[in-house]
Amino acid sequence: MIANVLTIAGSDPSGGAGIQADLKTFGALGAYGAAVITALTAQNTRIVAGVHLVPADFVAAQIDTLFADVRIDALKIGMVADAAIAAAIADRLRHHGARNIVLDPVMVAKSGDRLLSADAVDTLRRRLLPLADVVTPNLPEAGVLLDRPAPTTLAAMRQAAADLRALGCRSVLVKGGHLAGAESIDVLFDGRDYREFPAPRLATRNTHGTGCTLSASIAALLPQRPDTASAVRDAKAYVSGAIAASGALSVGGGHGPLHHFWRIQGEETAA
Repeated sequence: MIANVLTIAGSDPSGGAGIQADLKTFGALGAYGAAVITALTAQNTRIVAGVHLVPADFVAAQIDTLFADVRIDALKIGMVADAAIAAAIADRLRHHGARNIVLDPVMVAKSGDRLLSADAVDTLRRRLLPLADVVTPNLPEAGVLLDRPAPTTLAAMRQAAADLRALGCRSVLVKGGHLAGAESIDVLFDGRDYREFPAPRLATRNTHGTGCTLSASIAALLPQRPDTASAVRDAKAYVSGAIAASGALSVGGGHGPLHHFWRIQGEETAA
């Protein structure tokens, strides 16, 4: 049975991040994608020029209407924008008994523009994080969620993962992309074991939507893999391939997008 996977996130008209990237990812990984939109953005590969929030009650209505009809096997939460939207999402997901929840605590766009209001951080931490099966912060986001400086070493990443899990989620994947070194190492902690997922660091500016794509990949794979670690491993491999193949695209003059359909294109080329 093909998994139905939901993204609850903002819209990126350039197609590299947000719901557009998520839906591409779901399709590329064999899942059926659905979307609840939290915000419209005016952005490209260089800037976020504007953000128009969807009213919290309409976000709730989107969720309720979808769950009334469609079996949702997994979902990811991306841009929640403000406290009211975050609270509405938490309330409705708890009401519907949503499962396989991946929370990507989106705070800042690749361009540096802020995508989460300061008052929403506490709501995200208290209301959404405890619902999550996997939380996927990068290093600055881990620091904000824990109200302390961002981790700067692998040991500090491990500690951050443990401290975030203590806030109520099932697993934490702390992403090490902001650290220096030849490899980008992510650390997964499930309350018992630490697992490290290294990948070669690629010299490219095409990293727009990397966090969205990774969290969407994990959500798409959770119903298709035997455990969280397997889903994370395969999601990381997919994202690494999408970054490596991004040079085949020519989209904008800033941080370009990943090539979400790199596997399909590779198969067609081989054929």
